[in-house]
Amino acid sequence: MKVVEELRYLVLAIQREGNRLLAAELRPLGITPSQAEVLRVLRDHGPLTLNALGGLLVCETGNSPSRLVDRLVAQGLVKRGIDTIDRRYLALSLTPQGRALHRRIITAENRLHRTMDDRLAGQALDETISTLRSLADAFPTGAALARRRGPALAHQEN
Repeated sequence: MKVVEELRYLVLAIQREGNRLLAAELRPLGITPSQAEVLRVLRDHGPLTLNALGGLLVCETGNSPSRLVDRLVAQGLVKRGIDTIDRRYLALSLTPQGRALHRRIITAENRLHRTMDDRLAGQALDETISTLRSLADAFPTGAALARRRGPALAHQEN
């Protein structure tokens, strides 16, 4: 097996296992990891237009996560309003119920992160993160993650 092939499969294996563990943590909350990501992004960066939200998501490709948002609106977690900058657009934001659920999502994610921290104790991660970031930044989902880090933070970390 080539080194880059093993890297690709290792990343895939870690992603799938992490998603499985996160899904198990979120199941009692009645949401999926993709829905949780939308709520996190709206809480951290909102209100956002649908296209702006799409540009910050890793779980969805493209700039229009409309079906995902439609489900969250139907659940009463996200509301659509008029964008304050350009009234031609809708702005998405969390409802009070969405903000309350967001706090529970953070708790679930923190449990997953503690598990990962325990398994990685003593490992030097800076170089690994730098390598993964340089590869991810070449793809749209990596660019979305870089935008979420913000310009100042993204430059510091590279």
